[in-house]
Amino acid sequence: MQFLKKTLKPQTISVLLFEQFSNHCLANAIEPFRAANTIAHQALYEWRHYSLQGGTVTSSSGLPVATASLLDIRPAGDFLFVMPSYGFRDYANPRTSDSLRAARKRFQTLAGMDTGAWLLAVAGLLDGHEATIHWDEFTSFSETFPDIEAVEKRFVIEQGIITCGGAATTFELALELIKSRHSALFALEVAALFMHGDKLDLQDPFKRLSADALVLSATALMRRSIENPLPIPKICEYLQIDQRDLEKVFQSETGQTPLAVYKAIRLRQARRMVELTRLSITEIAERCGYRDASAMTRAYRLEFGQPPVAHRRSR
Repeated sequence: MQFLKKTLKPQTISVLLFEQFSNHCLANAIEPFRAANTIAHQALYEWRHYSLQGGTVTSSSGLPVATASLLDIRPAGDFLFVMPSYGFRDYANPRTSDSLRAARKRFQTLAGMDTGAWLLAVAGLLDGHEATIHWDEFTSFSETFPDIEAVEKRFVIEQGIITCGGAATTFELALELIKSRHSALFALEVAALFMHGDKLDLQDPFKRLSADALVLSATALMRRSIENPLPIPKICEYLQIDQRDLEKVFQSETGQTPLAVYKAIRLRQARRMVELTRLSITEIAERCGYRDASAMTRAYRLEFGQPPVAHRRSR
């Protein structure tokens, strides 16, 4: 599949939970990877839930989650997401620190989610690193750990160590990890399933949007105009940006032109309709901005390796 890098095996994600963890944070950490598997029709990611002692761990909202003991992870895996959330200071003790220091030798990457950075800091795993934490704890964090460069960022990714500032930013971090492993367009497709980045306020002039925000805004317009595709100059007019600047941003962020990304978005919508509806190929073509079903069929075959009729029969 174009825009999806071939991988030899699924990446493994171990989530270390503590009593009173945030269910919101847990869902945002895992659902993007689940969606990636769904879109790709293959297991790109696998995950399991752990705690220091094993057994049932209950979220702040009362959701019980069955966990295995962290010591039972064999082999360790790619990521360990450390997720204490509420009551994190109670877990900042020698036992937790010893467990995290041991985990640092076994996992490729440790990620402190929400308030997880505090536990990584107490274990000495963030000394000399940039790091962030939930904004409510940022001042206390920066004052308590002077050997850490506390930064007001939504998340920080360094070699082997990640910190993230809260439940909402955990979702953004998951998308960034998907993007870095596969492609920007694949991450945009995952984001679209959750309507992430779809909010637009075109009445208010855009202020110096970041490159990522600009791509999200442009693709949101594209997704809203699939049946009657907008010319790229019209999208630029809505976003109040010169077309050459938009082209540069898309090339930098996705490796594709805006027109190529728009085409890919329309074809992925066509694929969803092929898989999830019994609409005729002609009607799907019309709903995805193609006035000629044969033109969509040719583009579909090039993108997905088979024509839509064959794809539907194989489902």
